[in-house]
Amino acid sequence: MEWRLSEEQVSYQETLRDWLSAVAPVESVRGWIEAADPAPFVERLAADGWLGVGVDEELGGQGGGVVELALTAEELGRAAAPSAAWLATVLAVPGLAGFPDRTTAWLAPAEDAPDAATGVRVDGDGRLSGTVPRVLAGDEAAAYVVAVGAPGDRALRLVERAAPGVEVAPRRLLDGTRTVADVHLDAARSAPLDPDAAAAVRRATDLAAVLVAADALGAMERMLEMAVAYSLQRRQFGVPIGSFQAVKHAAAGIEVAVEASRSALYFAAASVEAGLEECSLHAAAVKAQVTAEASRAADTALTMHGAIGYTWEHDLHLFYKRARLDRSLFGEPTAWNERIADGLALV
Repeated sequence: MEWRLSEEQVSYQETLRDWLSAVAPVESVRGWIEAADPAPFVERLAADGWLGVGVDEELGGQGGGVVELALTAEELGRAAAPSAAWLATVLAVPGLAGFPDRTTAWLAPAEDAPDAATGVRVDGDGRLSGTVPRVLAGDEAAAYVVAVGAPGDRALRLVERAAPGVEVAPRRLLDGTRTVADVHLDAARSAPLDPDAAAAVRRATDLAAVLVAADALGAMERMLEMAVAYSLQRRQFGVPIGSFQAVKHAAAGIEVAVEASRSALYFAAASVEAGLEECSLHAAAVKAQVTAEASRAADTALTMHGAIGYTWEHDLHLFYKRARLDRSLFGEPTAWNERIADGLALV
């Protein structure tokens, strides 16, 4: 199946790509990584009006849907732009029933899907206790959406980072373009959130799967471009290495993965937007398949670059690390494949 975007969606993607080229060139990305401070980019992203794209106007966004969110994620991945705050806030929207004017994170370990139990406890006064490790954008968030209770009996609570009893401990990732932090809650006051908790958790989980896959697709596209450009520049035996059969096959393999991933990804995004009966399975499929393909493509691109690809000075490592984190972010492919097996009653 070939997915075709509308003219408006293509225009949006091109405009965002041009904006990222101007605002987040690789030199700037490197500077934010070295300073361990993505705030300048996050502030610019908000100031220039990109944060609300893909969020319904009734929720305070600028309109659009999951396809537009996927386009945004793909371009952020393609630029290796800091995106933890953006993604964390998008995932929190279903629980908030509105688009926040600040970074808000879904309180879940970065290696678990948003519907996983966190072990956070709530007492009769609405105070939360527990520790959630490696929360995406945990150190950038001003508030957290917390799903408490067992599956099937969930409730959503909002806790402010500035509340007494909240302690945030940042961690460093190999992928310096995203951030995580451990969030410790010790009888921290929280407020109830109104949306249907089960529906909000399911929506956040589906969004996490689709948008991380879209990010991986963007990184994979960029690595393909870099590998092909290098193969035409690097010469051995008097000819470009791109003329060698093995190198052609390697590049063709990544190209096939990119095109297959794009079709599956945007079908899944449209499925989640429409609320199709099997949309969660479609989301799980692209999280498992696209992130696995991107991880393999990263290894192939590194091989095509040879020794120079391992150096800090070359830009390939930015996208290599991005793709590798996408594979494990909110769950490894095996975990999402198990969801598919469960949903199809295969096991």
